[in-house]
Amino acid sequence: MKLTLYQIDAFAGAVFKGNPAAICPLEKWLDDDLMQAIAVENNLSETAFFVATGDAYELRWFTPAAEVDLCVHATLASAYVVFEHLEKEAKVVRFNTRSGRLTVARDEDGLLAMDFPAQPGTTIEVSEEMIQGLGAEPSYLFAGEDFMAVFERESQIRTIDPNHAILKKLERRGVIITAPGEEVDFVSRFFAPKHNIPEDPVTGSAHCMLTPYWAGRLGKTTLQARQVSARGGDLVCSLAGDRVKISGRATEYMIGEISL
Repeated sequence: MKLTLYQIDAFAGAVFKGNPAAICPLEKWLDDDLMQAIAVENNLSETAFFVATGDAYELRWFTPAAEVDLCVHATLASAYVVFEHLEKEAKVVRFNTRSGRLTVARDEDGLLAMDFPAQPGTTIEVSEEMIQGLGAEPSYLFAGEDFMAVFERESQIRTIDPNHAILKKLERRGVIITAPGEEVDFVSRFFAPKHNIPEDPVTGSAHCMLTPYWAGRLGKTTLQARQVSARGGDLVCSLAGDRVKISGRATEYMIGEISL
């Protein structure tokens, strides 16, 4: 059996930037164990699989460790594959997922926009474990699907060198660190050692939590964001009530074939 595999750099206008995802269109679903094995072999933060069903696609995401409920950058990368290779005239692609129906729209400039539920966090006390894990004390700490540690300067975000062994023990999916940006509205980084991802290059789903916080703090609903990982990536985030629109670009790095 031969399967086409695309590697797409999401939230990037050029290769070697943004967050790479492996995308595998299927005619029918493979066994879960086989999809997990492919994700392990790819050794990227996410491998996405999708199957066409009516007017939409069923979409699933796998890290090297497990299937997950939501991955924004692999959704953007999957939409890019549909727009560029499967439905070149389409302006909108719809995905049915564990997190409900997700829609990606393409504008005339090639910017891809996705709509997600906002996930505001709850303020909690800064724990000693968090301070030890980050090697620095944040000004504020929030809890949702992830922890979100807020600092006051971009330079703090860039220089943090976390203790992944400690962060791996924390109960949430991962830890977002964030601060006001020097050239953009806010910057962030994301650590998820529990899922074998010490640092994710660009984490779209984290911006479902970041956007409502920074929209409220800065008093604006459209924000320019940058994830300041080694690869880096740029996003445009807009808050509309209880929804977050996350927009970015994608770049094709590779097309290959899986032999099974």
